[in-house]
Amino acid sequence: MNIGIKDPAAINDEEQQAPTLETKATWGSALRFMVVMAVLLGLVYPLATTAVGGWLFPEQSQGSLVRDADGRVVGSSLVSQTFVSDEYFIGRPSAAGNDAGEVSGSNLAPSNEALRERAQADAQAIAQREGVSVDQIPVDLITASGSGVDPHISLPAAELQVARVAQAREIDEASVTELIDQALENTGWLGSPVVNVLRLNVSLDERFPVATTTSSVIPVE
Repeated sequence: MNIGIKDPAAINDEEQQAPTLETKATWGSALRFMVVMAVLLGLVYPLATTAVGGWLFPEQSQGSLVRDADGRVVGSSLVSQTFVSDEYFIGRPSAAGNDAGEVSGSNLAPSNEALRERAQADAQAIAQREGVSVDQIPVDLITASGSGVDPHISLPAAELQVARVAQAREIDEASVTELIDQALENTGWLGSPVVNVLRLNVSLDERFPVATTTSSVIPVE
């Protein structure tokens, strides 16, 4: 009489099928998890953060662009530019050539002879350009930033250049100093006050245009 005992052969078949079913279930769960996370982290999250960032910080999300009086983009307030004309304030030296695509420092130690020679040569050039002695030059005008694209200089570094810029533009030094005060950043309790060189030079062109267009800040195409 059959009392419900399973056939041993059927039991063996079920035991052999169990690992296969478990493997399929595991792979299925993994695939579903992968799809869900890909959609959430690869699509929903970037779209959400981009939308929220653009809404809360419209200027920063577009690259903190700086425009001239005509509305043309002349650069970013986050990236330094190379200025050599006497009509402009000049920023820090850059091992990257102020190229945002080549962000880097020189990685030279203070004991490196090449670094010492470069710093001494820059100090002599700045002293001659600004009409001061070497010991009056703020250190940030001689030392390059770690990123190579630092757009700021210290307040003393900006004040050192006031006389040259004022003379080149044939304006009084007080007017230049006023623009420096307006260009100060980090004036709160966090950080030391610094001057954004590009913003300062753009404001100079707006208030006191240079005599020739060859010296003006060039728009970025």
